[in-house]
Amino acid sequence: MARIKPTPTFNFGVKSRIEKLRREIDKFRYEYHVLDRPEVSDDIFDSLMRELRQLEEKYPEFRSSDSPSQRIGGEPLKKFVKVRHSHRQWSLDDAFSFEEIKAWEEKFLRLLEKKSINAKPEYCAEIKIDGLKIILTYKDGLLVQAATRGDGVIGENVTEQVKTIQSVPLKLSEPIDITVVGEAWMKKSDLEKTNKAREKEGLPPFANSRNAAAGSIRQLDPKITAKRRLDSYIYDIDEFEIRSRETRDSISNIPKTQIEELRLLQRLGFKVNQHYKLCKNLDEVEKVFEYWSDKKNKQEYGIDGLVIKINDSQLQKELGYTGKSPRWAVAYKFVPEKVTTVVEEIKVQVGRTGALTPVAHLRPVLVAESIVSRATLHNEDEIKRLDVRIGDTVVIHKAGDVIPEVIEVLKNLRTGKEKKFHMPTRCPICGGGVKREMIKSPSNSPFNKGGEAIAEGDFSAAHYCQNKKCFAIEKENIIHFVSRKGFDIEGLGEKIVEQLMNEGLISNFADIFELKTGDLEPLERFAEKSADNLVKSIEGAKEIEFPKFFYALGIRHVGEETAHLVTQNMKHITREKVQNISDIISFFPRISSEDWLSIKGIGEKSAKSLTEWFDDKNNLDLLRKMLKLGVEVKIPVLYVASYMLQGKSFVLTGELESMTRDEAKEKIRALGGDISSSVSKNTNYVIVGKNPGSKYDKARELGVKIVDEKEFIYLIK
Repeated sequence: MARIKPTPTFNFGVKSRIEKLRREIDKFRYEYHVLDRPEVSDDIFDSLMRELRQLEEKYPEFRSSDSPSQRIGGEPLKKFVKVRHSHRQWSLDDAFSFEEIKAWEEKFLRLLEKKSINAKPEYCAEIKIDGLKIILTYKDGLLVQAATRGDGVIGENVTEQVKTIQSVPLKLSEPIDITVVGEAWMKKSDLEKTNKAREKEGLPPFANSRNAAAGSIRQLDPKITAKRRLDSYIYDIDEFEIRSRETRDSISNIPKTQIEELRLLQRLGFKVNQHYKLCKNLDEVEKVFEYWSDKKNKQEYGIDGLVIKINDSQLQKELGYTGKSPRWAVAYKFVPEKVTTVVEEIKVQVGRTGALTPVAHLRPVLVAESIVSRATLHNEDEIKRLDVRIGDTVVIHKAGDVIPEVIEVLKNLRTGKEKKFHMPTRCPICGGGVKREMIKSPSNSPFNKGGEAIAEGDFSAAHYCQNKKCFAIEKENIIHFVSRKGFDIEGLGEKIVEQLMNEGLISNFADIFELKTGDLEPLERFAEKSADNLVKSIEGAKEIEFPKFFYALGIRHVGEETAHLVTQNMKHITREKVQNISDIISFFPRISSEDWLSIKGIGEKSAKSLTEWFDDKNNLDLLRKMLKLGVEVKIPVLYVASYMLQGKSFVLTGELESMTRDEAKEKIRALGGDISSSVSKNTNYVIVGKNPGSKYDKARELGVKIVDEKEFIYLIK
């Protein structure tokens, strides 16, 4: 995976940028580690820290001993007694790609080679728990002290608070002196309950499980900590000493590997996460990483990656530590879903409805397993709400199939050279007039991106090009028409569509069916074979089922699910038997808005769009042209195997493994269930696959039942 190195933009001085990053990171670190009131997520903090480290590495003349990149943690809270750790608490270096993991291995192998050690190390891969680090000290097997990490040298004594964690043993199975390290964490289900209680009390919710654990451990009253029901996992031994002969006989060997260390911890009575795995090489490490990339959201605790350790304890000793981290271990982190980057430009795109969408052109950055260089800003209201400007450092978010979007501006990093953006008054494509549309019906209950209701008489959030023949609108309509969920014409991608329009060969979707091989062969990108293949693809697409045909027409507010609703209720709304395009031309213009609204699931905006579309003579002419050119629409016979899911509404999010989402939808329809594109309180089930989007979060927020693929298959059987 490519490693993106930041480059200064907009004449930002490198030294000035480094100083601003240090100030902002120190502010976030203080809020997180000292006050327990973080303003940003770990992903954002990590992203800023990563940029700072890369700049300091590239420009060593600006390095400073007081840089946050050189320290481990923040100052301890003064309300607790300070304690000095018997062993320094190190931080781990981060890796975000397999290439970085291989570079880590190559680096320590070179060090071992210099020591004349020829090693083929094995690795212990452990889940990296997103919790609060705790250091526990036992004397003669009894817990005498629990401390937080603090700045790595000095922590806070939180013994009475940690004693309330049921999984932390107060007495070990053997009377030994030992200091161990682990994580305190809160279950996701308990976090949700705690946040609801905090909101009722007017308190801000905890951002994540680590924040919740920190806030709970640092309660002066242990009774409050006890109510939070924290849990723990212990994963490391700093030191231990066996005093009695009986114990020495019982524990015959000091652990020689990390795996043996984990087993000893478990034997002594500590809770150890059982998902660790011995890997013979980095390829096996990568398989474990990929497995947990898919499973990380299905555990009750937060997981932000793996910790990879050389298994052999002797090799660990030989490698030792750098100034801030062990050379023999690394944190292999999942690619963040939130990162920081810089807005280099803001440009406007025109969609098939004529809506103008401002798009931020970004300094390329790695997020959610892909390199992102653009993110939507939605509309002018959203730009004003965020106060985003060209040159700003921003937070972008991408989860699953969600389009990357700018969600926050880090205003403290501004230099004063940032530029405000204004929406154009003319369409950037055709030069036509641009205006907002009036919202006429309050029953539509529209909301802008900020969540504020738009009352009757208000304008829409989006600006629209008023030229219905705008090149951009026509192009997007045709791209939608030939897409996989529409006519699915292979070979007609965005660039080819634009080329055919520029050559004057097509101006609307009906023109596609007139194309001949001779029209295409003279064009750039086409040879005889590719031209012939495209014509054959068009010919093969002429026979299409009604739902895909109806979706392909691109009627505003009419998506895939509405097309299926119309199919299911065809006879009810037409009162005639519809068999082909000719029948659609004859019967559909007679359907009133009231008739459309009588279909459960079709709202006022969709009904209005459907009525207006079939009232338009130009649209009916396009249908007649398609009929003349041999396009055949087949009305499917709806097969319902049973009505076991009748009245149940389903929403799907993420990627399924045993079937496509379209296949899953067909199975639901065959059992009488309904499909919805959005989650509401009326949704019965949300089916969650790999990399779920915001619908998963919405379902959790509303308390809608969430099922994974395995549960879904069981349900439909």
